[in-house]
Parts: sequence; C-alpha cells; structure tokens
Amino acid sequence: MIDRNTLKFKSAIHLFLPCLLGILLAGAAELSYGGWFQIPILSAAWYLFSHHKTPSLKQHFLSGMLFGLGYFVLGLWWIYISLHDVGGMNAALSCVAVFLLSSCMAIFFSCASFAIPLFKRSPLAGLLLAANWVVIEYLRETIFTGFPWMGFAETQIHGPFAAIAPYLGGLGCTFLVVLTSWQVLRLRKNFKTAFVSILCLLGLTQVISLWTFTRPIGEALTVELIQGNFAQSLIFKPEGMLRQIDFYKSAMTQSHADLVVSPETALPWPEPNLPRGTLEDLQTYATNNNAFLLFGVLGRYFNPADGREFSNRALGLSPSNSPYRYDKSHLVPFGEFIPPGFHWFVQAFSVPLSDFSRGPKDQPFFLINRKGQPPLYAAITICYEDVFGGELGKRLRDSKKPANLLINMTNLAWFGASQAPSQQLRLSQLRSLETGLPAIRATNTGITAVLGSDGTVVAQLPQFTQGVLSATVQPYSGKTPYVIWGNIPILSISCLLLIFGLARQKRFC
Repeated sequence: MIDRNTLKFKSAIHLFLPCLLGILLAGAAELSYGGWFQIPILSAAWYLFSHHKTPSLKQHFLSGMLFGLGYFVLGLWWIYISLHDVGGMNAALSCVAVFLLSSCMAIFFSCASFAIPLFKRSPLAGLLLAANWVVIEYLRETIFTGFPWMGFAETQIHGPFAAIAPYLGGLGCTFLVVLTSWQVLRLRKNFKTAFVSILCLLGLTQVISLWTFTRPIGEALTVELIQGNFAQSLIFKPEGMLRQIDFYKSAMTQSHADLVVSPETALPWPEPNLPRGTLEDLQTYATNNNAFLLFGVLGRYFNPADGREFSNRALGLSPSNSPYRYDKSHLVPFGEFIPPGFHWFVQAFSVPLSDFSRGPKDQPFFLINRKGQPPLYAAITICYEDVFGGELGKRLRDSKKPANLLINMTNLAWFGASQAPSQQLRLSQLRSLETGLPAIRATNTGITAVLGSDGTVVAQLPQFTQGVLSATVQPYSGKTPYVIWGNIPILSISCLLLIFGLARQKRFC
C-alpha cells in the first residue's frame, strides 16, 4: 500500500516536471540549433500531458500553466532589468510584474494544450493539437494589443521549418513544429507511420525552399548603422541627452554611405526643441553628399483619439525630398502607453515619456531615390513593432508603393546583458523570411545587424560597443505568398481542422 508521503512526492514530481520542461524549452531557444532541440522537448511535454493518471481538465490546466510559467519566466526575465535596474522599481514588485506577465502568457499555453485531453484518442490528434496551438498563438498576438514574444516560430530561424515562413508565416512554422513534435511522440507506438510522416514534413519543407518570390532590384545600397552604446540612465538626464545628440550628429555627418541609420530615440529630445542647428546641419549634409539619413527622435504628434502630445518618431532627411516622419503605431504597454487603471504602476518606476501618442497604421514608406537608380521604399518599424509579422505583412500588402527593404530602429539598453537582443534579432530574421526582403537593424547597444532576404545575418556589430557598421545591402522587389494572403490560409486550415475534429468527437461520444 502506497503511503501518504509517497503520494505527496509523486504529486510534487508531476508539478515540477512541466515547469522543468518549460525551462528547458526556453533555454533551447537560445542555442545555435534551438529550433531542432525544441521539438523533442515539446514531445516530452506532450507525453507528460497525455499520460497523466488523473486526466481532469483542472489537472491539464495546471500542468499547462506550470509548463508556460517555466518557459516565460526564463524567456522574459529581462523585463526585471528594465523595471528594477533602469526604472528603479522595488525589486519585489519587479519580480511580481515579471511573474504576472509570464502567468498571463502561460494561460495561452495552457489553453492550447487542452487539445491533448480532448483529442488524444483521435487519429488526427497531432493535427488538431497543432491547429489549436496556431489559433491560440494568433489570439496571443491580438488580445489586449498582443504580446507574441517567445513563440516557437522565431527559433525556426535555426530549425527545420524556416522555409515555410514565406508561404504561411510564423504561424505556419508553429503548426509544423507542434505537429512534428507529436509525431516524434508517436514513434513509440507506431514507428513506421510516424517516421514516414516526419520525413515527409522535413522533405516537403526542403522542396518548397527551392522557390523564391522576390528578386534583386537596382544596385546595392551602401549603409552605415550607428551604435552609440549609451546607458539608458544617461538618457534621462539633460547632460546625457546632449552628449548623445552630439555623438549621433557627429557620426552621421562623418559618414560616407548612401543610407545612414541611427537607433530609436538617438536624439532623445522633442524635434522642435533640438539644439539650434542640429536638424539644419544634418539636412545640409544630406543635400551636399546625396545621403539619406534616418534617426530616432521624440516627435510632436497630437492624436485626437488619445489626447497625447509626443510620439516615438523616425525622422528621415534626403537630398531633395521633404523630411520623412514615421510615428510608431504599435506601442509597448506601460513603456509607451498606459492602459486605463494602471497609472499607479507606471508611477512606481522612474521612466519619463512613457505615454506616447499612437501613429496611424497607414504611414508611407521612406523613399530612397538615388540618381540613376530605380526608387526604393523602406518599411520602417521601431523596436517592438517587428514582433508583429501579421501587421508588417498588412502594411506591405496595403501600401501603394512596393517595399524593397525593412529597417528596424530600436534601443535595447533597457534590458542590459540579457537574451532580449538575440530574441529580437531572431524576430527580425523571421520578418525577412516572411517578406523575402533584406533588413537592417540600428540599435543603441546591440544587436546592430544587416540581414539578407533569407533572414541570414550578413554583418553585425559586437554588443555594448560604440561603433559604426558599414555594409552593402541589395534591395529586393516582389511579394511572398505570406505578404499577399497574410495569416488567412493557416488560420483557415486550423479552424477547419478544429471544426472537423470537434464534429467527429461529438459524433462518437
């Protein structure tokens, strides 16, 4: 007869294992071939969820929550740095904030895993789990402005299913990751069928990688990306702001490239109030040297819908065009806008200008019209915006002008020496894969990089160094199926699978 202590020990193990698997899954994402390593870890999670001796919905929900908590606490711990180390928030409150955000994200993982107890006896269980995971991930990207950070898709940059991104986007990658991990689980019971299924999935992905949908246009651009490496704490002080403005102004006016890009809030001062002569000198340099300058600044943009005055702006200067302005549209909750009822939370840490005005979604691209070359258009994103592949794809799809280049301007000094910069680099790589366009990333502390149209890193600067990355970028033209159709195909497939699975389940109940 099993004693009570043994039962308590087994219960503790059942609680600990999902959390441990979540931690391993998040850790694997940071490895060179993390997209491959995550598949067997997910398979182990499915085994744990489907072989629980008390298969109640409550137990599955708890297991999914613990799995998600382990995954997101490790993957998002860098938020603590921005709240405590930079913002000065109380350490305990900062930990609670990270835990609560991770808990919210874990709820999505828990809901996605409900497909296991619901469909585990179905021959389509793997497809239905993958379909449910896609739908839940889409909701995670959408609800309350969305937070799709740390999805399975971006790790596929170093995994087997990157080639599906131009067709079905990040959600398509997620579908295949979950489906393949389920087939790995089935190797124990039905080796031949599962093994052939895995080979077919891997083989099909390799075959479709032979097609490309974008092509080079014009001559390559010479670019210089400026990385100032200024501590975030200095940006909050007038002397630090002036020092930063002087550095970026000097670096931009000493460049010798077609396109020069500085990071988000490189000039951390309202545009109309910049030190006298700053914009005039930069415009003179652009005109005299046929250069295109793009840099971050605080914009004065009043949006009647929210009543706010300042915006997070990218300002572009050209030899002959009017100044270009892009005001960030998808803002970071708490960092750039304050959700109703949460002013008390923002007041707990010292971050000025944390309530920006929201720019419109249909802003034009940055025009780069070199002499003797076809006009080029660059789609701008600022920091967090390149997390949302669906939104970027819609901008490219709806624009009257074709995009030839992606430019992301960001400042990750908020997150110190954490994995946040490498996570966002992977997201930028996924955006290039989805759109078939090269990308450049100008950051304050790193990772400043140039990406090819297939998402590969062509050149990059070391993190936490002050320097200039000089490189060439070949612009591309054309649209991938993902840009043309967005998430409609993969969401339609997933919803139809779930409807069929539920109807079949009801029929045999």
